[in-house]
Amino acid sequence: MWLFNSSVGRKVVMSITGIALILFLTFHCAMNIIALISGEAYNTICELLGANWYAVVATLGLAALAVAHIVYAFILTAQNRRARGSERYAVTDKPAKVEWASQNMLVLGIIVCLGLLLHLFNFWYNMMFAELFHIATAIPPTDGFELIKVTFANPVFVVLYIVWLVALWFHLTHGFWSAMQTLGVSGKIWFCRWKVIGMIYTTLLILCFIVVVLAFAFGCAPSLCDGSCGHSCCM
Repeated sequence: MWLFNSSVGRKVVMSITGIALILFLTFHCAMNIIALISGEAYNTICELLGANWYAVVATLGLAALAVAHIVYAFILTAQNRRARGSERYAVTDKPAKVEWASQNMLVLGIIVCLGLLLHLFNFWYNMMFAELFHIATAIPPTDGFELIKVTFANPVFVVLYIVWLVALWFHLTHGFWSAMQTLGVSGKIWFCRWKVIGMIYTTLLILCFIVVVLAFAFGCAPSLCDGSCGHSCCM
């Protein structure tokens, strides 16, 4: 089938899975914003998305999308390297019009994958996985709010997450308009428009994630404060 056997088909798979993952990140971001506002509301969502059959099915589908995106990324990278042959070792000036993110998508992708593994260990393993297999954890699997507080009370995790999110921003800003171009909805007029839309959208998305990390790191999320902590952001 051309979707799996041809270079164009693989790029289409990459684009579709990438857009689906961006939509998931948008949903995940909305959940995180709720955690800033109310710990009780966030835990209610965690219970709905815990070890329930629909949540497990959705998680498996999301995992399949992520694996397909990652595998095809490595396949296309290896294919491009083979196509360039010995030319990739030649010392040449970097093209002025080629973005840094475009030239370093493999490195960014590796950082994103490592960050994803860390995130899965910190949250998914201690929540859905622990609940499914009845694994004893220090924090109850349904208390996602407490897990966020404990995780980002550790400055090492704060730094690692910021690095991960910055790499994800570079990856998404390039991937967004590249996906639109691959799917054929980016003509001469819309090419620049999609780049601007992608830049604005992904920047706002990643900024929201970073705000959540820093708010919990410094203990000034509204959901953490009762007005008596003295922080200006909680007054």
